[in-house]
Parts: sequence; C-alpha cells; structure tokens
Amino acid sequence: MSSKLLTIGQTAKMLGVSIQTLRRWDEAGKLSVKERKKTSHRHYFISDIENYLRDNQKDLSLFKIARNWVAAKRDVSIFQDFYCQDISVFQARLTKLEQELGRVKKIGKIFPLISAITGEIGNNSFDHNLGNWPDILGIFFAWNLEKGKIVLADRGQGVLATLKKVRPELRNHQDALRMAFTEMVSGRAPEYRGNGLKFVRDVVMKNEIVLFFQTGDAQLKIKKNDTDINVQKTATNLRGCLAEISF
Repeated sequence: MSSKLLTIGQTAKMLGVSIQTLRRWDEAGKLSVKERKKTSHRHYFISDIENYLRDNQKDLSLFKIARNWVAAKRDVSIFQDFYCQDISVFQARLTKLEQELGRVKKIGKIFPLISAITGEIGNNSFDHNLGNWPDILGIFFAWNLEKGKIVLADRGQGVLATLKKVRPELRNHQDALRMAFTEMVSGRAPEYRGNGLKFVRDVVMKNEIVLFFQTGDAQLKIKKNDTDINVQKTATNLRGCLAEISF
C-alpha cells in the first residue's frame, strides 16, 4: 500500500466527488483524514483512498472519476484497479468482464456484443496513441454491472489529432467525431482504417445499449433504433476520449 499523501482537492477528483462531500465523510468517519498539515489542510493517504474505492465502488460514479482524470490539466492519481497501462492488461481485464457479463441474466445473449464494443473502444485508445501518448499512457477501464455501466477513458491525442493524419482538412472535434462514427477512413489504399467505431455504432443501434462518447469539446449519445449521429459541442474540452456504455 502506498503512503503517498494527496490533498483534499486531489482526493475529490480521484473519487469523483466534491470537497464538501469529503468533509462530510470525514466528520462521519466514512473516509477519515489521516494527516493534517500545520496549515490545517487535509491530506489523505492514497492507500486509504484505494481501500475505500475497493469497498465502496458500487456507490461511486465511475463516469465522474474517469471524467475528472481525463479533464485534469496535470497528472492525477488513478486507482490501480481501474488502470490498464498496456494492451495486455486491458485484454486480460476484458476477458474478466466478458465472464462477468455472461452471468448477468437481464442482458441475455447480447453480452458478447457488449464485450466486443468495449474491446473496440479500448483497443482504439492503444492503437491510435501508440508511441504518442501526450503524458500518461494507458487507459481507465472499470465497470459496475449492477448499474449496467462500463466506462473507458484515455488521456491520449483524441479523435481529431488522430484523423487529421489522414484527413488534414478537419478543423474541429465535432467534424472529427462525426467522421469517426460514420465514414470509412482510408489511410492508404487498399488499407482501411477507422472501422472500429462504425462497428460500435451499428451494434448499439441494433441492441438495448446506450453509448456516450466525448473527445475534445464534442460529444454524442447513441441508442437503439437511432438512425443518425447527433454530435454536439460541449462547454468542457477533454483531452483524449471518454466513453460510457450503458445496458
């Protein structure tokens, strides 16, 4: 266990909650401050935060935790159980996810499809950032099957920077995200690239699945029976990509 200390602000971001919530938890003994500096600022041992995450994961918003990690301007600690440093770790955890999905009765026979689109999104992160991670390599990957949520995120280059390598005319995240989900992107004939997210789109539109995806200041939401891709501009600009699969 790590004895590294985090400030109350860093801890709030790691858990996806507000500073006020952390203060209430401290008063209630739910997650207590272990050390107070002379300035009276609260600090937490990262080992205690990891224990709390492990024991209370079902009560936390994985989406908020991932979003805070992606949005942070500087390095933010990430719980190791949510972190896949390389693709081999991701593939091992994906296998575990598929096994657990197979035991969820409500999703029936579509569990391999949920696993497949999760794999496509995660593999995209590694494939498109290989050798070009801006700061932190690897991805956030976690799930709560009781809530029917799978969350993936990376602090990579993002869709726009990736597609501009083959489509330099692209100027904004909205156009890039729309292209990623709707158009065949050719790197060089006869090689075709960029098919993964089209596969994800088709699976979601045909099944009881909802996908949220954001890159830069562009986001979309796709669900069953949608016939079009509606990309919206957001007030927040995220580095890399953030995705939530709901079922």
